[in-house]
Amino acid sequence: MIKINLDTGYLGRITLPGTQVSPGQNRQRICQNGETEPWRGGGGCINEGEVYRTDTGKVFLKKNSKEKAREMFDGEYEGLKAIQATGTVRVPMPYLALDNPTGGAVLVMEYLNMQGLKQKSGQLGTQLARLHLHNLAARDTKVGGTVGRGSSSYVEQFGFSINTCCGYITQDNIWTDDWLVFYSRKLDFQLSLIQKEYGDREANELWSHLQLKIPQYFSGVEVFPSLLHGDLWSGNAAEMADGPVIFDPASFYGHHEYDLAIAAMFGGFSRQFWDEYHALIPKAAGWNNRHKLYKLFHNLNHWNHFGSGYRSGSLRLMRDLCS
Repeated sequence: MIKINLDTGYLGRITLPGTQVSPGQNRQRICQNGETEPWRGGGGCINEGEVYRTDTGKVFLKKNSKEKAREMFDGEYEGLKAIQATGTVRVPMPYLALDNPTGGAVLVMEYLNMQGLKQKSGQLGTQLARLHLHNLAARDTKVGGTVGRGSSSYVEQFGFSINTCCGYITQDNIWTDDWLVFYSRKLDFQLSLIQKEYGDREANELWSHLQLKIPQYFSGVEVFPSLLHGDLWSGNAAEMADGPVIFDPASFYGHHEYDLAIAAMFGGFSRQFWDEYHALIPKAAGWNNRHKLYKLFHNLNHWNHFGSGYRSGSLRLMRDLCS
């Protein structure tokens, strides 16, 4: 194990297995699609990204200056590790999360030269379905019932070993036996933030009706815990020559249909993605209403992140589900 000095002015010295970074003057910041861009990095609406050359290849750094950035990156680190352990779909290998001495935190991970998802969309549909079936396969082989431990043990509850963040908002992933209790708690927390910030009377009234109707959308449906990406919109998927890659997870164990809600938003994925996914996991009765219910979380989450532009979409979903 070799100490590496990233010479960034904010990281100081960190340790990676068998890696030594190039001197600071050889540093490049590179976008997630692999294109160089002077002094700017890849990332999204929440984080910034930079790429550093080391003696064993490039590493990708995500940084965020928010007070709770370490919690966000610790959760992402564990989510990437959990998905990687299934061997079903490729993710960047996470190396470590650490505090930034000047504020916030940094996540260090494998750099992958990714391109936009095009030819590998169908393959991603297959691999996502296999990710969702991985825990069920462990149950069927009767490997054991240890909650949240090891890639070969069946996880019996809904939740995760650590809180994760969807965007910068924390998800309470405390282990729960009942999926409806777990998911209702997720919605209730988002709506409590909306009430605190906006005091939206209509949203509050609709929620009081909707939460009583949620059980009917799951009548006759068996929900088993699947490891989820948690935030799989098209911007969090890409491809390389040998297959698709997903990243920026907000993972927990939940209903597999939850992952498909945001997958249908913001442009979504190709028809081939959906066909290949449902070839392995067909739609169950009542899918359409549950799809709206799962979309509701992401609309509320975006309302809390980006403002009232997402109010109308959130209320429309609630009205439809209450009708």
